[in-house]
Amino acid sequence: MNGHSLPDLRSHPSYPVPDPWHRPVGGSCPAAMVAHSPQRCVSRTPVTTGIVVVTVAIHLLSWLWPPLWEQLFEIFALANRLVTDGQWWRMFTVTLLHSPGVMHVAFNMLALYNLGPQVEKALGPLRFGFLWGACAVAGSAFSVLGGDPDAVAVGASGAVFGLLGVWLASAVRQRRTPLGRSLLKQLGFWLLVNAALPLIVPNLAWEAHLGGLLAGFGLGSVWRG
Repeated sequence: MNGHSLPDLRSHPSYPVPDPWHRPVGGSCPAAMVAHSPQRCVSRTPVTTGIVVVTVAIHLLSWLWPPLWEQLFEIFALANRLVTDGQWWRMFTVTLLHSPGVMHVAFNMLALYNLGPQVEKALGPLRFGFLWGACAVAGSAFSVLGGDPDAVAVGASGAVFGLLGVWLASAVRQRRTPLGRSLLKQLGFWLLVNAALPLIVPNLAWEAHLGGLLAGFGLGSVWRG
């Protein structure tokens, strides 16, 4: 794989299962394929590592000092009405905050840890950073345009679904190979599960998931190497 191509399933004897909800089946996560040591992982995937470190640090500091979370929420959260009033930065800064507790931030960062390193390795840090930001903004745009005008959201799910879209684009291109078909089935199952979640999980920003997924799939289809 060269520095300008997206993940090619045919080049790996085992491929990642980008599913933060279940244990990997039949392969190791991308982080394990990227490096065998933390130092090498950081040097080769600085954006992925940086996002995880900053996001977790903000969450821990907010847990230790709740007023910090309240202040950041006022400035960074995706408040649909404020975005339409011109506070556009919220479409990206929403990725820095997560709901109080562990589950929300843990699922998103675990998904990033599984989905991100191999994509960053393929695209390079600059294009990966652009991909992350573009998918975050696309998810926020779908949420603002299709959601409740008074809704307020936090989380990096839109950007995470963008990475899923990149893997989906790669699997579609390789759908005639055994590995491509296998990954398509697993991705399809994961997408069906997430499509059903809004029926059982209240206040889930499914519009952001859809927007990020479509943006990632589009960019993944264009950046095919």
